[in-house]
Amino acid sequence: MTRRTLLSAGAALAGVAAVGGWAFWQGRGQSPLLLSARNDDAGQHYCAGYFLDGKQAFATPVHERCHDITRHPFLPLALFVGRRPSRESYLIDLRDGTLVQTLHSEPQRHFYGHAVFHRQGEWLYATENDLSDPGRGVLGRYRLDLDALRLVRDGEVPTHGVGPHQLKWMPDGESLVIANGGIRTESDSREKMNLDAMAPSLVIMDRHGERFSKETPEHRQNSIRHLAVADDGTVVSGQQYQGPAWDSVPLLAIKRPGQPYQTFPVATEQLAMMNQYTASIAIHSEQRLVAMTAPRGNRFFVWDLDTAETVVDTPMSDCAGVGVVPSGFAVTSGQGRCRHFDCRGGSVTSEWLDLPSGWWDNHLWLS
Repeated sequence: MTRRTLLSAGAALAGVAAVGGWAFWQGRGQSPLLLSARNDDAGQHYCAGYFLDGKQAFATPVHERCHDITRHPFLPLALFVGRRPSRESYLIDLRDGTLVQTLHSEPQRHFYGHAVFHRQGEWLYATENDLSDPGRGVLGRYRLDLDALRLVRDGEVPTHGVGPHQLKWMPDGESLVIANGGIRTESDSREKMNLDAMAPSLVIMDRHGERFSKETPEHRQNSIRHLAVADDGTVVSGQQYQGPAWDSVPLLAIKRPGQPYQTFPVATEQLAMMNQYTASIAIHSEQRLVAMTAPRGNRFFVWDLDTAETVVDTPMSDCAGVGVVPSGFAVTSGQGRCRHFDCRGGSVTSEWLDLPSGWWDNHLWLS
């Protein structure tokens, strides 16, 4: 792949930034493209792209396991972000799965599994751990050098918290909401070092580091992990509780525009089924629905975003990533089959997707 061919593709796709990826794939006569990290039965890690009709777009083998994916706003590129505490992330050409760049973290940093491209396409921001001060969260800033087709690190700012995980753009496209999990980890370990002194927080800041707000959950050991943001600025977060197994603690929280961060109410029975662990969150802004996977409880949920009324509550083996499609949601699985939920018209129907079963990571991106 050359810079010329990539930029030619970028010019052809420039309109996609305005109308969304769905129009691009539908215009090509293809079903939507699902991007996700995936393993095979032998444990090999892949950056994978599959159309929802089951056709494989690519499966690029990589050295380290990945977690989330962020797509460039108009070039056919996506970064598959290394899973904590990874030192590598992978820039992939979406047209054929070519590995464009292996992005290495700085010597005293490691990736936390999530990143986002800025809407103008020049900058990427990734949550990272400061290993010289373990647990201190930083937002690594990377510039996309089109001459060299490489992401180049260009500084960092603090996330104003410990153990940052997912980050999302707010609707203005310039400010970010960041889930600081509150858990300190050391260099190349997933061992949790500070469960007796956790400090989770939900931070809203601009991309240059200025903090606008910082709020904490009711329970100190409730690690804020994953996020979804609605078009109106409503933020929903999913937590992973680190306290005693017998505790019953709310695992979803919501911050509506102009309101404080507070518990999103779910039924006690549903909370028990989550087994103190939530994974992927997605908001369907048009249908005003929020979906969540609970892989340890083998359960998938959808609620009305405004009333908290239950729309879907169904078993699904090791449900993993969830993403928005026009009709509702697509859900992957770590052990079983992938599934589509059609939530239109006041009733819900579902069907199994003709995608490979099992070994999918807890996140996906639908283009």
